[in-house]
Amino acid sequence: MAHYLLAIDQGTTSSRAIVFSAQGLPVARAQQEFKQYFPKDGWVEHDGEEIWLTTLKVCREAIEQSGLDAAQIAAIGITNQRETTLVWDALTGTPIHPAIVWQDRRTADYCATLKAAGHETDVASRTGLLIDPYFSATKLRWVLENVPGARERAERGELRFGTVDCFLLWRLTGGKVHRTDATNASRTLLFNIHSQQWDDELLRLFEIPASLLPEVLDCAAEFGDTDAVLLGASIPVRGMAGDQQAALIGQACFQPGMVKSTYGTGCFMIQNTGERPVASRNRLLTTVGYRLNGKVTYAVEGSIFVAGAAVQWLRDGIKLISHARDTEALAEQTGDASGVYLVPAFTGLGAPYWDPRARGAIFGLTRDTGIKEIVTAGLQSVCYQTRDLLEAMSQDGAEAPSALRVDGGMVENNWLMQFLADILGVPVERPEVTETTALGVAYLAGLQAGLYRDLDEVASHWHRQQRFAPRMADGHRRKLYDGWLDAVQRVRSGA
Repeated sequence: MAHYLLAIDQGTTSSRAIVFSAQGLPVARAQQEFKQYFPKDGWVEHDGEEIWLTTLKVCREAIEQSGLDAAQIAAIGITNQRETTLVWDALTGTPIHPAIVWQDRRTADYCATLKAAGHETDVASRTGLLIDPYFSATKLRWVLENVPGARERAERGELRFGTVDCFLLWRLTGGKVHRTDATNASRTLLFNIHSQQWDDELLRLFEIPASLLPEVLDCAAEFGDTDAVLLGASIPVRGMAGDQQAALIGQACFQPGMVKSTYGTGCFMIQNTGERPVASRNRLLTTVGYRLNGKVTYAVEGSIFVAGAAVQWLRDGIKLISHARDTEALAEQTGDASGVYLVPAFTGLGAPYWDPRARGAIFGLTRDTGIKEIVTAGLQSVCYQTRDLLEAMSQDGAEAPSALRVDGGMVENNWLMQFLADILGVPVERPEVTETTALGVAYLAGLQAGLYRDLDEVASHWHRQQRFAPRMADGHRRKLYDGWLDAVQRVRSGA
């Protein structure tokens, strides 16, 4: 019996593939960055073909590095940057327009029109989401309205829509399968999280032909089998979840009240709320945490658009650092009280502000300010934004978590994790395996393939690598956070 799992983790800035053992330990991995396109202010695009080719390449490399034959892979799990929207030809699989990335804000005016017309309450009651350019529906409508002939072709059934998971599955199966899972569907603004169906009223509101949409399955399901030519054998695809829900599973947050926060390109905090959806009064999102055996576990989520992307900007945009790893040493030299605040609202602000017109700024500059202070402020901005989310959850009635489980590339930075614990006033726990997004979808594939009995067995594989306890004085914590709130207010579009 095959005892290995291949996780495809297609992210915002890179495609990764990791081979895991049945014990949840990484055996081999490969990663490749790809190009980001910014055609206009607030627009963010990817090349769909580049997404596919980099994904295929890293899958082949990871399998080769593992020393395994493809036939020894029990199943594949796919996790992905959510909301990013692709439309492709139903016969050829060729995208008809670049992928419109979740960060993209081009539909802000249309969203404002819908909100002014009073649609947000009904949309929120059906989807758990807000009307915002972040989600897929308005991006999809934009493609249909702006690509010549797209709407007519869609009406004739010649086109397919999908988030990145769906597009990759289509390509991996040689165009045989058009499916997604309930977590990705729940991020489109077209899926009713109560009925667990595409919603006809929402399709009418956003003017989306139903023929474009994929079939929605559980997160662990029979999604299809890969074309044998691609990876050396036909491998079953048995797990699928959007990246943040996959991380919730990888962090074994299976009990209501448990919270995880993932630090990748953006930052996403999710709290498991159990079998009943909880509506936020503070502009957090109600979403599908995971769906297994037809049973839905719901979650509340706060979404921050820029976390690791701020470090990437410091490195590539203004070239203050050569490597992301340089940030830790610079922050250690600076400390936490330089008085500089960087608000990375490069494409607007996410939760709990939801201000697509806000733009980034740096405050508190003095003659003594240098590279290390600005870099440190970039790291601190991630922690302040996390505090924004935790405050919103608290105002919704959630108890403070006993600990925050963290993952993603940024959590290797010990200075950052200590400052996060300090500014939250909550212990931060880093697991032994920090690739929890990929691990979570590997677990899903393993559940469906029979490698694990249940979620309890999955949870038994979670182990803490380090715990960061808060040690900052309450007064200092309050002073720093008040400075952040002031900086945010200054960049708000209504300020």
